[in-house]
Amino acid sequence: MQAHGRAAQPPGELDLFLFGEGTHRRLWDLLGGHLHHEGGASFAVWAPNAQQVSVQGDWAAWSSEPSGATVLAAQGNSGIWWGVEPRAQAGDRYKFLIRGADGQRTERADPVAVAAEVPPATASVLFATDYVWDSPVGTDWRLARSERNSGRLSVYEVHLGSWRRHPDGRAHSARELAEPLADWASSLGFTHIEFMPVASHPFGGSWGYQVSGYYAPDARLGSPDDLRYLIDVCHDRGLGVILDWVPAHFPKDRFALAQFDGTSLYEHADPRRGEHPDWGTLVFNHGRNEVRNFLVANALYWLEEFRVDGLRVDAVASMLYLDYSRQPGEWVANAQGGREDLEAMAFVQELNEVVGQEQPGALVIAEESTSWPGVTRPTEWGGLGFSRKWNLGWMHDTLTYFAQDPIHRAFHHHELTFPMVYAKDERWILPLSHDEVVHGKGSLLNKMPGRHEEKLAHVRSLLAWQWCHPGRQLLFMGCEFAQEREWSHEGEIDWFLLQREGHEGVRRLVADLNSLQAQYPALWAGDDDLDRHIGWLDAEDHEHSIFSFWRSIPEWYQVQTDHGDLNREPHQGSVAIVANLTPVPRHGYRLGVADNKPWQVILDTDAQEYGGTATPVGENEDGLLFVDSSTPWQNQPGSLLLTLPPLSVIILAPSDVR
Repeated sequence: MQAHGRAAQPPGELDLFLFGEGTHRRLWDLLGGHLHHEGGASFAVWAPNAQQVSVQGDWAAWSSEPSGATVLAAQGNSGIWWGVEPRAQAGDRYKFLIRGADGQRTERADPVAVAAEVPPATASVLFATDYVWDSPVGTDWRLARSERNSGRLSVYEVHLGSWRRHPDGRAHSARELAEPLADWASSLGFTHIEFMPVASHPFGGSWGYQVSGYYAPDARLGSPDDLRYLIDVCHDRGLGVILDWVPAHFPKDRFALAQFDGTSLYEHADPRRGEHPDWGTLVFNHGRNEVRNFLVANALYWLEEFRVDGLRVDAVASMLYLDYSRQPGEWVANAQGGREDLEAMAFVQELNEVVGQEQPGALVIAEESTSWPGVTRPTEWGGLGFSRKWNLGWMHDTLTYFAQDPIHRAFHHHELTFPMVYAKDERWILPLSHDEVVHGKGSLLNKMPGRHEEKLAHVRSLLAWQWCHPGRQLLFMGCEFAQEREWSHEGEIDWFLLQREGHEGVRRLVADLNSLQAQYPALWAGDDDLDRHIGWLDAEDHEHSIFSFWRSIPEWYQVQTDHGDLNREPHQGSVAIVANLTPVPRHGYRLGVADNKPWQVILDTDAQEYGGTATPVGENEDGLLFVDSSTPWQNQPGSLLLTLPPLSVIILAPSDVR
């Protein structure tokens, strides 16, 4: 992309045709500013209702006079304007000067620029990448992506501007963050890192969710190649990279997309569809071919040019419902009289189909907050076609439960059991995300009841419950060591807490939970076939706030032993999970098990190394628990007699299972 060897040629007829029908897959090659091997640059922009378009920049000291601004020529009736400026060179800043349909002249950043100035400056920047990816010779990076995305999924969510800061408070560039961030996430056993939005945005307080430059990485992070380097290092450490992506809405800033050519070009003209009441932003017109092309191609751009492994699509529900956050009279029904935005629905289906065709193996994850059916169902079966969906219901119910004083948890027992009822409806990700530790909601730690030591025990139990529950895991930065303060984008997370044993214990636990998932695929591999590979042992012990269930390995997941034995009995890949969510140890607790071999505790959140009380579970000196085959229990042929530590989750497995 953006290579110096590109020749100065106007858009071809095929390019214009594909863009007009909304199917140009490499829009960044058609539009934007492009440097040429013979010097200078060409510029192309979509502004179909403009009366005149020119480009101005550093090459002529930003003069808008005829000698300084380059007038672009309309390309037939495509709405695209194109021209060449021979004085332009790499690093030059530029803007389009557009006389709109309303007769007003406005300076505009390039919607398809691949680089931009550091805010609050708003110009686009001519840039040509010369980055050489560190892929091993002979490897297919797309195949490597498919392999990364096909196994277990444990995601570390990061806001790059506030993960680490310089001593003077300055944010690090993406290149400066690369090694320490990738090393940290890989040391904790995460499989992926999810970056909150990295596209250009004017207001840092939006955390990147109000995008002004969809093709330009945020210049606060350095150059586009600095971001490539960060992604490359993550891949070198075995980590996938997921980007937050915002195709629902955009800010009203007049230098960007709003009223771009003097008309509602990217947004709906009717404010009942075109304005978002919650965020004060404008809603994309997903029914317009060129707008849909702009967004679908943008998804492909990040997946292709930055080699990211997936996209997490923000605010999907706000796209799907015409009455989202609107009162009666404030929205317009669809052609069938309903509240569903059929154009947005078609857009997300097309997005997922095109990504599947052009970038097979890439993840497209929905942050969708309602019960819209079939979010992760394939489009050919009538679904939206996403790879996975954030389970915000699980997050709400689980945090509601854990916020209760243990004495009241008996009355909230269903908050933990109910998500199991619909666990098989979608392919879930269980998020403990940035949204839950800001705006007065409190940190994860300070949502918990009790004294500090009890809060830490609750956090440990919560994290273990998350890792054992059906669905993949996502954890926001700072939660891996039980940050005490709410997150703020204006400073780094509280790394000094790792010097305190209780917080360091939470970090050890997160690392061990990820390690355990890798060793015991029963903890995740059966997520998509739950009828056969998960079952309650006891979901009804309200009085004692105890929960127990088993998980097993599906047949497709072949577990190979050191001797190459692929013929294990189905139950031999099982684990059992028991949660005691009161501060009272429970002696003589009987747990039903299917395997008659000795069992062992493979994780105990109450262990001393995590900061717990180290209450013995009942193992012998060899760390084994022996099955009482004469006492069937909980619909299982045998049972174990245990002591359940206070405020704990324990995971058990037959002693020879790996």
